[in-house]
Amino acid sequence: MAAKIKKGDNVVVLTGRDKGKQGEVLKIITETNRALVAGVNQVKKHTKPSAAGNGGIVTKESPIHLSNIALADPKDGKATRVGFAVGKDGAKSRVAKRSGETITA
Repeated sequence: MAAKIKKGDNVVVLTGRDKGKQGEVLKIITETNRALVAGVNQVKKHTKPSAAGNGGIVTKESPIHLSNIALADPKDGKATRVGFAVGKDGAKSRVAKRSGETITA
């Protein structure tokens, strides 16, 4: 089955403390159905000093479940579902259900 959300897509958060925020997908973790989205679901991690660098509090993104994000429509930026269309040349492409636009990424 083709993936509906891929690395590089612009997505909208549907639920949770970051509801309404938009960001780019940095990584998809298929084993746990999660995605790493830039600027979303940020957590503070306390790190010990080591030979590699100083310690301190580091803010980084934490993975968010795929069911809690939706693709942003390329036309208006609102959340949309993803469909698939087969072109005349036989190539399969992703289509935004909200506006009918093809998704490039």
